[in-house]
Amino acid sequence: MRLHRYDNLHLIQELNPLQDHCQIYHLMLGYEFPWDITRALEVALMKTYCVPSISKLLDKTREFHKRPQKRYDDTAIIIVEFCKWGYGSERGCQAIQRMNAIHSRFKIDNADFLYVLSTFIYEPIRWNARFGWRLMSEQEKLASFYFWREVGNRMHIEGIPTTYEDLEQYNIDYERTHFRYAETNRHVGEATRDLFLSWYPKWMSPLLKPAVYALLDDTMLDAFGFEHPGQWLRRSVETSLQIRSKIQRFLPPLKHSKFFIDSPTRTYPHGYEIANLGSEEKVMN
Repeated sequence: MRLHRYDNLHLIQELNPLQDHCQIYHLMLGYEFPWDITRALEVALMKTYCVPSISKLLDKTREFHKRPQKRYDDTAIIIVEFCKWGYGSERGCQAIQRMNAIHSRFKIDNADFLYVLSTFIYEPIRWNARFGWRLMSEQEKLASFYFWREVGNRMHIEGIPTTYEDLEQYNIDYERTHFRYAETNRHVGEATRDLFLSWYPKWMSPLLKPAVYALLDDTMLDAFGFEHPGQWLRRSVETSLQIRSKIQRFLPPLKHSKFFIDSPTRTYPHGYEIANLGSEEKVMN
């Protein structure tokens, strides 16, 4: 089994990241790094809540306060539908159409859309550099860029940079300019943090809450108004994740995919219809 651990990587290295990015991303999310990319995308979404213009809109919908699990599941399902099946597939097109319909009810700045898109590319890559069981190949990094760039085109996002490096620089510059504290950041951040904690027994919350903070960088903590964890806790959390990655290297490759939608979700244990995902509330301002 150890001999086959890198079979997917060898296949990916034979593919063209521009032409075959859907296939590469399918393998990355479903087979190579399902847990890691899911955690990284959770951090990515938390990063978007550090921008007052984004958190203000999200806080106004009240979805994070009234139905946080449904909001999480709806977002994850829509994204994973077009990641698993491809944005050009029937289900992928339905998912993107549903996402666009939801977004159309809100006034969202193009620059904010572009930043959110960029986090979905670069946060998994950054997480992988720290905690991956193996490093992503250049093909995987470029495939992530080409995949999400095309998704952005189908979302009608304007001005998407044409190179991996330029979009990454946009991501860095945007965070430097737009991350700052706001009450709405804190409201949405606390609701999301509490959702994560709700997945575990209540007695674990006092232990897990600082561990969540340990995964967020200082600029995020400041933007949320969260307390900074001690360096010993940061090191402990990072060491635990690095130990996990080392153990994973000796595990057999996945025979079956582990996309988020491959198992029943908390909100939809008996299945769902793409057309019914998302809030029906309308908040234009």
